[in-house]
Amino acid sequence: IRGMFYRLYLIEDIYSRKIVGWEIHENETADHASVLIRKTCLAEGIHEEGLVLHSDNGSPMKGATMLATLQKLGIVPSLSRPSVSDDNPYSESLFRTLKYTPAYPSKPFESIEAARQWVHRFVQWYNDEHRHSGIQYVTPNQRHEGLDILLLSKRKRIYEAAKKHNPARWS
Repeated sequence: IRGMFYRLYLIEDIYSRKIVGWEIHENETADHASVLIRKTCLAEGIHEEGLVLHSDNGSPMKGATMLATLQKLGIVPSLSRPSVSDDNPYSESLFRTLKYTPAYPSKPFESIEAARQWVHRFVQWYNDEHRHSGIQYVTPNQRHEGLDILLLSKRKRIYEAAKKHNPARWS
């Protein structure tokens, strides 16, 4: 329907680039954002204070419900500068990947459930298969779980052996 939009709420771990939480709703509210933060903290086992949630400057992220939830969880809010749409390069990069993936639909979603199914498949691909250039071409899940250390060590040994075998090929 022309003029009808779905809102994607998404949380990305900046260290691993893993999408750790997401939901789609028909409207934008602090309540939806607050519930997603609580669910994500439970799913990720987050109990420590000192975590920082960087978000845009939208009203859901500045709402009293959201700020109270963050305070209760010991999470420090960090907001983008007003009227600056590209203040968080990590989320901008993620949304560009989402919008330009070959699987992105060419037509609007038929329903909110269709949108949720598509995003679910995207999140699985992004976290488990997408080799992210910002984290040395490992998947976000490999980085999040610490598996990248062994993978990158093996990769380094392979490159060193290749350089030793054919030094003229390497600058």
